[in-house]
Amino acid sequence: MSMADTRARALRPKRKRKPGRPHKSASTADAREAILDAAEALFAHHGLETVSVREVSLKAHVDTALVHYYFATKRGLFEAVFGRRAEILNRQRIEAIDAYEASPGPGGVTIEGLIDAFLRPLFDASVSGGPQWKDYFAIIAQVNNNPDWGGETMARFFDPVIRHLIAALKRALPQAKDEDLFWSYHFLSGALTLTFAQTGRIDRLSDGLCKSSDFEAASARLSRYIAAGFRAVCAPDAKASKR
Repeated sequence: MSMADTRARALRPKRKRKPGRPHKSASTADAREAILDAAEALFAHHGLETVSVREVSLKAHVDTALVHYYFATKRGLFEAVFGRRAEILNRQRIEAIDAYEASPGPGGVTIEGLIDAFLRPLFDASVSGGPQWKDYFAIIAQVNNNPDWGGETMARFFDPVIRHLIAALKRALPQAKDEDLFWSYHFLSGALTLTFAQTGRIDRLSDGLCKSSDFEAASARLSRYIAAGFRAVCAPDAKASKR
C-alpha cells in the first residue's frame, strides 16, 4: 500500500456503532443482569423517582447507552427489575398452593395451611436468598403504597397468583362472600409488605424486643394471624380449625 493510500484510509470516516449496542466481546447476559442488580439496589434504597439512569450505569460499570439499549427508558428498567423476581415468586407460590391442596394432611385443607403455602416462598427467599431479595421486597413495599401507579403495577405482576390463592380460599370457605375474601386479602397485603420491607419500625416500637429482620419470628405468627382474620371476616360463625 502506498503512502497516499495509507493517508487516504486514515482520513476516511470511521463507521459508527449504533448507540448503546453491546460490544461483541461483552457477555450480554452478564451485562443485563449487572444493570438489573444495580438498579434493584438503587431503587430499593432511593425510590424510582430520584434514581437516574446514569447512577445505575455507574453502579453497574456499563455505558449509559447500554442501559437504554436493553430497557429503553428508566420506567422500562424499573419494570424489568420488578418482573424478574415476581416471575419466580409467582411460580413458586402457585406450586406451593397446588401441592398443599393436593396433599393437605389428615386434617384436610385449612386457611392457615393455604396462607402458609402462599407466604412460605417469600420467607424462604428472605432467609436464604441474600441481600438482593431484601432489596426486592423493599421495592414491593414502595410500589404497593404508591397511589399513582402502584395498584396498576401490582395488579399486572401479581394478580394471577393472588386470584389463585383467593380461589383456593373460596374452596376452603364456600360460604364466604367474594367481597369479604377480597377485603381480607387487602389487609393481608398490607401486613405482608410492611413485614418484608424491614423498616425497623417494630424494633424501635418494642425497644429491641422484636426485630424486623427476624423472619423466623414473623413466619411463626403471620399465617395464624392472617388466617384468624380471614375466618373472622369470611366465616364469623365457623369454629376455628386447627392447622
